[in-house]
Amino acid sequence: MCPLLSPASPAGKWLGFVTAIWVQAICGNNYTFSNYSDALKSIMALTQLELNTLSVAKDVGKAFGLLSGIASDRWSTSVILLIGSFEGLIGYGVQWLVVSQRIHPLPYWQMCIFLCLGGNSTTWMNTAVLVTCMRNFPKNRGPVSGILKGYVGLSTAIFTDICTALFNSNPSAFLLILAIVPAIICLAAILFLRETTSAAGPIEEKEEARFFNNFNAIAIIAAAYLLAFDITGNHGHVVSLVFVAGLIFLLASPLFVPLYSVLLKLTSNSDTEQQIKEPLLVGPEDSPAKPQKPEPATTVSVEVENAGIKQRPMIGEDHTIIEMIRTYDFWILFISFLCGVGTGMCVMNNLGQMGLALGYIDVSIFVSLTSIWGFFGRIISGLVSEQLLWKFGTPRPLWNAASQVLMTLGYVIMALALPGSLYIGSILVGICYGVRLTITVAVASELFGLKYYGLLYNILILNLPLGSFLFSGLLAGYLYDAQAARSPAGGGNTCVGPHCYFLVFLIMALACVIGFWLDVLLAIRTKKVYSKIYTDRKFSPASTVA
Repeated sequence: MCPLLSPASPAGKWLGFVTAIWVQAICGNNYTFSNYSDALKSIMALTQLELNTLSVAKDVGKAFGLLSGIASDRWSTSVILLIGSFEGLIGYGVQWLVVSQRIHPLPYWQMCIFLCLGGNSTTWMNTAVLVTCMRNFPKNRGPVSGILKGYVGLSTAIFTDICTALFNSNPSAFLLILAIVPAIICLAAILFLRETTSAAGPIEEKEEARFFNNFNAIAIIAAAYLLAFDITGNHGHVVSLVFVAGLIFLLASPLFVPLYSVLLKLTSNSDTEQQIKEPLLVGPEDSPAKPQKPEPATTVSVEVENAGIKQRPMIGEDHTIIEMIRTYDFWILFISFLCGVGTGMCVMNNLGQMGLALGYIDVSIFVSLTSIWGFFGRIISGLVSEQLLWKFGTPRPLWNAASQVLMTLGYVIMALALPGSLYIGSILVGICYGVRLTITVAVASELFGLKYYGLLYNILILNLPLGSFLFSGLLAGYLYDAQAARSPAGGGNTCVGPHCYFLVFLIMALACVIGFWLDVLLAIRTKKVYSKIYTDRKFSPASTVA
């Protein structure tokens, strides 16, 4: 391997980030259930409650993400990625065998296990990527979480549109892609993604910010490209092939950033060789003496007084998991997160049936819209929240509060079931779901530190299976079946009409109102933390470098 591209080199560090982007671009497979749920329902003759329970089993896999969080502090990034790729291959591979009817439908409890495996696979991939990149770029947590979570948001649209273009939305082909492609991408990431040293000074920090802007621009172009394909209707075979080729190029284009870094390094080395004028060896007597600042007596006395006594960390410092869950701020963040992502998971898991209830035959457009606009929510919130924090010290939780307002509006619009309401609702829910995931990832690291971040992240992600169980498995499942019992079809059941999900949407809107007030409360309680972050950055050397 070229020394300039080794994982320990600056260019290798960026190449590792590119592979992290690719891993995130396939980590949204857990949100694609609506693309093949109707096929599962038909083949296994399930009721809506049974189908929703399967979707909950998929999300329960994320509850076992605690294992990946614990492992992230003990094992290398490569091992964690390898475990995730293997689980995904098995979990989605078995679902493909069932949907393609290469094997007879497995017993219901066995299908729950394999869906759980598929869901758990993404926790290992996400943990490996987020923990490694947040530690590699600690001064740019907002852009890092925005870009990485943005590609997770795009991944559902990437899978959906490629399958639509090449296989005419065939659910069997879709599951085969979900099984094979993530395993291949993870194996590629194993070669380059690992923890390295963070930026050494203000010049490197500003270079990082510039490179992240390039990644953002590439991601936005990719999102616009996917959106254009979705809103232009049906396409011929040739146009579809051209679209797939263009999409692959856009997904590969982040490679230009580390290549540029290599060229920059080569140019810098060439200039340095010509400009060296100082002696290579400097004796101790030639080094300028650095006066040592005496330690204040008060500090020494306090340290002696507190020797042997473990002080509870302040919010903004590194917390152990036990210390974290003892704080009010953690539980406010946890419950508000549940209100946002739990209701969002309900929509994503039920989009297939929601579309059919309102008379749409092909619901893939709604899956793609949720994914693409979720990307915009992630990328914009990560970038703009970072800028506002740098310039004004704006607390990040306020972004979560704003997303809850829009999410409430989205659920009310979908409950009204007016013409086009599912399009508008899918867009609003996608945007807000993306904002919640991105902002909460950054907020958690800023309030509780990066030392135990892998486990902390996966504790917060427990909201996905919990929210899926409460809002999708119980609420949507029972209320849908109560309406569908009047018009059974075959071995399962079907509900047609706006009444099918009316009450579900209203209850989820109420949950988002509760989440809004919790986010406002968290913003007030953590105002001092963000004021300190703002002050530290404003008067740091990096802020004065041109």
